[in-house]
Amino acid sequence: MNVTEILALYDEQERQGGLHPSYLREETPEVVRQVSHDRSRLSFVIYSRLNEANADRVIAEQIARFQEWGGYGFEWKTYDHDTPPDLKQRLAAHGLEGDEREGLLVLDLTDCPLVYLQPVTADVRRITIDQVRDVTAVLTEVYDDNYDWLEKQLRQNLTDQPDFWSIYVAYVDGRPACAAWINFPTNSQFAGLWGGATLAEYRNMGLYTAVVAARAQEAIQRGYRFLMVDASDMSRPILLKRGFKLLTYTTPYTWKNPDFQT
Repeated sequence: MNVTEILALYDEQERQGGLHPSYLREETPEVVRQVSHDRSRLSFVIYSRLNEANADRVIAEQIARFQEWGGYGFEWKTYDHDTPPDLKQRLAAHGLEGDEREGLLVLDLTDCPLVYLQPVTADVRRITIDQVRDVTAVLTEVYDDNYDWLEKQLRQNLTDQPDFWSIYVAYVDGRPACAAWINFPTNSQFAGLWGGATLAEYRNMGLYTAVVAARAQEAIQRGYRFLMVDASDMSRPILLKRGFKLLTYTTPYTWKNPDFQT
């Protein structure tokens, strides 16, 4: 299967038909939305079928839909092959704020590099709710930001959707050094990789690769064909060297509801 075929399968399974237990799926002739059950979290427009004639109308309709919903707002996840070609500029003109571009990478697990199939020798653990703070401890130190919101979200995910999520932490001498998680969508061949932060003093020790391997092995055991990840500039070169393929680039555009009240 080549990159074009995998991208078409990704669009079909993850964007057009994707299901997520935290969201209500809504489909119109032009878009597929994922509406968060929790109004304090972003909802998503995950797929669109637009052209130059209808794009501005449909964008305005999505803003109106989420304004009526009354939640925090929504993210329109754009892909470089989306139409019309100026979709990003149109979203910005309607007040949506663009974020950093990431690369959509996929690994075909039927042709998985040996580095991900060998026994994981690092101290990598699939954690429980009691260890979730180890994840945010890593992220807080790496990015110098507050991740209390993520700790709450991960705890809720493990409580409400224990079969949908797995969270992994790599430890060095008992200290959490690298953290990441994976989800397992239904009706899809793509397991999703998320997170993947490593403390600066523990980089170049193979911890990031070990955490990818732990998740890849679980995905294979569960019968998934692909791993998918929105890779940053930092992680993308590492993954590309280890068998992942670049499908396209993705850029999120966010609309925050000015009337939202917690």
